[in-house]
Amino acid sequence: MLYDIVIRLSAKQKRAILLALDVLLIGVAHILVVTLLLGSSTTLSLPAHLLIDLTLMMGVGLMLTAILGLHQIKLNAYEMQRVIDSAFVAMVIVAAGLIGSLFVPGMVTPAYVYVVTGMLFLILSVSSRLLLKQFLMQIYTRGRSRMRIVIYGAGQTGQQLAVALATDDTVQPVAFVDDDPRMQNVFVAGLRVFKPSRLSDLIERHDVKRVVLAMPSASGTIRASIIKRLAALPVEVHAMPSFADMIADSGRTLLDTRRIDPSELLGRKPLDAELPGSSTTYEGRSVLVTGAGGSIGSELCRQLLVNRPRRVVLLDHGEHALFNIDRELRALSPKMDIETVLGSVCDKALIREVMEDHAVDVVFHAAAYKHVPLVEANALEGMRNNVLGTRTVADAAREAAVERFILVSTDKAVRPSSAMGASKRLAEMCVQDLATRADQTRFSMVRFGNVLGSSGSVLPLFQEQIARGGPVTLTHMDVTRYFMTIPEAVRLVLLAGTFARGGDVFALDMGEPVPVRTIARQMIEGANKTVRDKDNPDGDIEIRITGLRPGEKLHEELLIGSDMLTTPHPKILRAQESHLSEIEMANVLQSLRQAVETRNRDTLNMILTKWIEKPEKTGAVRNLDG
Repeated sequence: MLYDIVIRLSAKQKRAILLALDVLLIGVAHILVVTLLLGSSTTLSLPAHLLIDLTLMMGVGLMLTAILGLHQIKLNAYEMQRVIDSAFVAMVIVAAGLIGSLFVPGMVTPAYVYVVTGMLFLILSVSSRLLLKQFLMQIYTRGRSRMRIVIYGAGQTGQQLAVALATDDTVQPVAFVDDDPRMQNVFVAGLRVFKPSRLSDLIERHDVKRVVLAMPSASGTIRASIIKRLAALPVEVHAMPSFADMIADSGRTLLDTRRIDPSELLGRKPLDAELPGSSTTYEGRSVLVTGAGGSIGSELCRQLLVNRPRRVVLLDHGEHALFNIDRELRALSPKMDIETVLGSVCDKALIREVMEDHAVDVVFHAAAYKHVPLVEANALEGMRNNVLGTRTVADAAREAAVERFILVSTDKAVRPSSAMGASKRLAEMCVQDLATRADQTRFSMVRFGNVLGSSGSVLPLFQEQIARGGPVTLTHMDVTRYFMTIPEAVRLVLLAGTFARGGDVFALDMGEPVPVRTIARQMIEGANKTVRDKDNPDGDIEIRITGLRPGEKLHEELLIGSDMLTTPHPKILRAQESHLSEIEMANVLQSLRQAVETRNRDTLNMILTKWIEKPEKTGAVRNLDG
């Protein structure tokens, strides 16, 4: 209601309010001073002389405020020059009172009363405008979250940026960071300047989403060094041009780079609009999402809310990620029953307790280590989490007679050449095995390609490389991948879960694979940069070929066999793939547990060589001895 009243006020009405406020404050200031300083005086006829003082001082104040136009200044433009104007009004008011006391018969008000009145008026006038400014900012930004940023560089450009954003209703600068020891621990443009070593603390304390590098005159080497340090932090990094550059080049913006919309990079129309909803399957159910803090898991939780489940149980071993998605979901749906569980999918007792305590009906198993190079270097831990963890959750789901269990898998599980892909294929085999022996639980798996915007995709890597001026690294000029957006992937998972009959492997008809070099070029050009190559040697950013990483394929596949079955939706394919027998799977898991517990890589290599389908061109899965 207050917002509506403020919005409806015309410019004339706002000016009238400010003018009346100043005049009123003159009277309030003088009455307070006289009351406090002369309240016990018996030689002064207070009411009569006070009325004369107020009439004279308020009249002069009204005239001078109108002449100087103080009531016409927007609150967000009320800076130091206008404070000086207010001080001038206070001085004239004091002078008017003093002069009046000389010409009014019997006026014996001490001179210091007028001086104190002027000082108090100045304080009240400036304070009232600053408080109104903050009050109105709160009203205008009601219900809107301002993105909090830290400005790196407290020099002239950084100060100009802080001043420009001080009244912005979408962005809120919370602090400066500067390498210069002389600038640290002082206040600049109303913000404190911190050491760069305090950045992590500032990001966590203020929930900072972006760091803006406001050092346009710094050398490329210095800027690259700073950006490299910032790259490890969980924030976006933007470089800002100088204001002079922005004026010279009208195409430049305040923040030189922009985020890339993942859907722009697919080379096809988004598919999520073509996929129907799945509300009835999950409505009124208790749904467990493992890996709920991850890219896919968190989006699963968001989309599940639309399906009106009875309860959503969030499980993740990452405290910060779990806290963030829990807070977000409670804000989105305050009435939803949301339970958070901090722990590992490898903890059998915990998983069984979760299934029983929350009467779980549906499980979406999205928890997995998925960074290919990282899992390649830590293959045994990858197997523990991705394979044994999946078996633990799937066994608990079967024992608890859960209705549906959906494993979130990847195209890298098809004839894998990496440890991560092999771990996901073994996880699929665990689920396929249980599907043959489950009486009540429908087990299924969903495979999809690289998810743009997830923590493991090329998108954040390329963005980081572009932000620090390149080069953008590409493993091979001809490498291709199937790409989809996070919403598409999650819509597929939810929909495929409704189609499950038991042991199904679902994949999305994603069209043709996309050359990764196309993604890199689009992202460079989307950041208002040019590609540096032999045809354009003066370009901004080079695309550098580094060679395929260990375990990486040139092209990925979505299906192991050629037999594809239809589903109720033409974009979703179902594959009935061969799997191990119960005895064979038991032997694999026993050997795998032994390899993990004894840290025996030779045993792990033997298991993968014997039981995992080999890549068509690159031969067996690489030896994991490193």
